Amino acid sequence: MSKKDNFIQHINEGYTSKGESIILGAAILDAEPVGETQVRIPLKTLNRHGLIAGATGTGKTKTIQVLSEQLSSFGIPVLMMDIKGDFSGIAQPGEEKPFITERHAKINIPYTTSSFPVELMTLSAQDGVRMRATISEFGPVLFSRILDLNDTQAGVMAVIFKYCDDNKMPLLDLKDIKKVLNYITEEGKDEISENYGKISTATTGTILRKIIELEQQGGDFFFGEKSFEIDDLMRIDENGKGYINILRLTDIQDKPKLFSTFMLSLLAEIYQQMPEKGDVDQPELVLFIDEAHLIFDEASKVLLDQIETIIKLIRSKGIGVYFVTQNPMDIPKGVLAQLGLKIQHALRAFTANDRQAIKQTADNYPTSDYYQTDEVLTSLGIGEAFVTALNEKGIPTPLAATMLRAPQSRMDILVDSEIDAINAKSKLVKKYAEEIDRESAYEILTKKIEEAFEQAEETEVEEKKSNEPSTAEVIGKSVTKVVTSASFIRGVFGILMKFFKNSN
Repeated sequence: MSKKDNFIQHINEGYTSKGESIILGAAILDAEPVGETQVRIPLKTLNRHGLIAGATGTGKTKTIQVLSEQLSSFGIPVLMMDIKGDFSGIAQPGEEKPFITERHAKINIPYTTSSFPVELMTLSAQDGVRMRATISEFGPVLFSRILDLNDTQAGVMAVIFKYCDDNKMPLLDLKDIKKVLNYITEEGKDEISENYGKISTATTGTILRKIIELEQQGGDFFFGEKSFEIDDLMRIDENGKGYINILRLTDIQDKPKLFSTFMLSLLAEIYQQMPEKGDVDQPELVLFIDEAHLIFDEASKVLLDQIETIIKLIRSKGIGVYFVTQNPMDIPKGVLAQLGLKIQHALRAFTANDRQAIKQTADNYPTSDYYQTDEVLTSLGIGEAFVTALNEKGIPTPLAATMLRAPQSRMDILVDSEIDAINAKSKLVKKYAEEIDRESAYEILTKKIEEAFEQAEETEVEEKKSNEPSTAEVIGKSVTKVVTSASFIRGVFGILMKFFKNSN
């Protein structure tokens, strides 16, 4: 058997699937695609998470687009974190062009154009479905980790949540938590000290500064009501396609604290609310996190440990999480070890450090008789990538340099009028447009302080009144004062002297 025949058998056996699967493209041998091969990823393994990596301009976004389209076609909803703002075209059908026809002829996959159901979401003031969460939903442990509090500060945060629970004061937004911090160090200091122990003003001051930092990065837009309901990510349209929820993050690229806060809260919320699924035929939801280094770059060790733990556990809920980044070294080793599917686009070697990173990347992939991995990594073309996944038995598939299929939808962004049209017909935009500011800790404590102030004023007035003399006492004192005054006595003596003189 020839090398090519061996290669075809090697790839097709490695990527055979009994259940449903998505087709990424055809394997490449000696720099040419082999149309008789198909690189398939079983739906059953897509909750094992994954990595899509590669240098700028190598085709990562189009790969995410292809994966999202395939998932949607099987009725699997997607949540895409669109940092660069170049993913929205998936809502419109693509256009068949000569280079696409030629590519699909090489990989032996028919090409059709299609659009997919889309919701446009936002964490900020942009138009779209507003995604919010309350501070109470985070809980003291998660909120402390987001703020990177030490053990002492986290203990104070636990006291704050306990105090608010005991007094039925909801913590909804940042102004609530700031108000409580001010209260426990000023007006309510004695109350807190008596019931929960003394709290250092230096500790509360540090916590407050960290909350203000989060607020300056847009946290005031994110925290509050109406809270986003996870079920709204799981929708299927009338044609059986899963909704592709695009979270537009173009205006928070320089706000990593807000981005990591949102991601951690979302993963935690999904994990808490979704029922245990175990091994399922296909995932319930797939998340793509573009520019994933934004989560990890400024995350504390505690926060990284929390993310790693959730990534380990969330797959049992039927959730797949896919990290998209330029360099796989951007992903912590503990998280990288959890990823089943790896799609590695080309890497560029401009420096000695780049070459070392490429060798390290190559070592993370299965060895192959058909590729010198570190060399091929620098020679892959646009829309080509190394692929390795897990088969239905959880065994890694052979390493396959793959010519990927082209997206069926538009490979460009939506114009403003198209964005407006999507938002205009969206039920979720209307559902989450209303900002609810019900009575919570801020209002309750403000009212409590005002009532205490009014009570203090009333008490002071009453005390003044009780200390004031009666009218009779005032008159008596006045008379006494007059009678005992020197001028009065002199006057009386003068009258008496005149009287005695006249008598004589």
